[in-house]
Amino acid sequence: MPELKLKTVTRTQGNNKALKDRTVRPRTFEFEFVEVDPLIDAFRRMVRGLEFDVSEMALTTYITARAHGKRLTGLPIFLVRAFHHGAIVYNTKSGIKSPKDLEGRKVGVNRGYTVTTGVWARGVLQHQYRVDLNTITWVLSGDEHVAEYRPPSNVVPIEKGKKMADLVASGELPAAIGVEVESPDVKPLIINAAEAGIEALRSRGHYPINHLMVVKHELLDAHADLAPDIFNAFAEAKRNYVRRLQAGQIENPTRVDALHRQVLEITGRDPLPYGIAPNRQALEELIQYALEQRIIAGPVTVEELFPPNTHGLVG
Repeated sequence: MPELKLKTVTRTQGNNKALKDRTVRPRTFEFEFVEVDPLIDAFRRMVRGLEFDVSEMALTTYITARAHGKRLTGLPIFLVRAFHHGAIVYNTKSGIKSPKDLEGRKVGVNRGYTVTTGVWARGVLQHQYRVDLNTITWVLSGDEHVAEYRPPSNVVPIEKGKKMADLVASGELPAAIGVEVESPDVKPLIINAAEAGIEALRSRGHYPINHLMVVKHELLDAHADLAPDIFNAFAEAKRNYVRRLQAGQIENPTRVDALHRQVLEITGRDPLPYGIAPNRQALEELIQYALEQRIIAGPVTVEELFPPNTHGLVG
C-alpha cells in the first residue's frame, strides 16, 4: 500500500466515480477524498490557504491564482465542460432585444468577475455577438476567490443588502450572467441557447472548459512522477465512464451525461479529452478572454500552465 496519501477534493461525477469507489487506483499514492459542498468553497480554501493536496478548481480561478503567485499547479485534467450561451438572462421588460442592447447598461455577474462561467459568457457576447464589454458596468454579487485580484474600473459590487435575482426580476438590473431567477419576465437572452452552443461546437470547435485539477507545488517538487500518476489515474477513470456512455450503460443519466453523449455523437470523439493537445483551442480561447477582460495582465502560453512532464500526455 502506498505511503503517500493525498487529501483530495473533487465532486463525484461520471468521469471520476471509479476513483471515488476505488475501482481505479493510482500507482504511487492514495487519494484521501474530502467532500466539500458547495464545491466552490473548496476553490477558495485551496487558493487562499492551500488546504488540500489536490483539488478540483475553476479554470479561471487557477489562471488568476497563478498570476498572483499562488503555490499550486494545474494538471491538464478537465473534469467539467459546458456551453454558456444560456447563462445570460434578461428582463423582458427592460427594452433589451438583442445582446448588443446590453451596451451602456448594468449587467449582473453571479459571484466574482473571474468566475469561469462569466468569462466564457462575456467571451461569447464579445466574439459571437460583437458586444463591446467595456461599455457595460458589471455588477458582482460576491467577491473573488483570489483575494489579491483587482477588477477593472467598470466592475462594481452589488448594493449591500440586495440580492441579484431580485434585482433582475424587478428590472433594476436588466440582465445578468449565471443567476437563477424565478420570474416569468426573465428569460435567456440568446434565443435557443442550447442549440447555439452546439452550433458553436459544430462550426468552430467551441467547447468550453470549466474545471481542472490542481496540486500543491511542494508535492510536485518532492515527487517527480506525481503529476503523470495523478493524470493517468483520472484518465483511466474517465475512459471507464466514456466506454459506458458509448454503450448506453449509464444508469439514471443526468443532464451532464446527456450533454456528453450529444458531444460524442456530434464529434465522434471523446467528449472529455484530457491533455493539452486535444484542448489547445479551448485553453487558448480562455487565455485570450482573460487578457481581453483584464483578468490577467499579460499573455501566457498553454504550456506554462502545466508541469513539463504532462505536456505530452493525452488521456
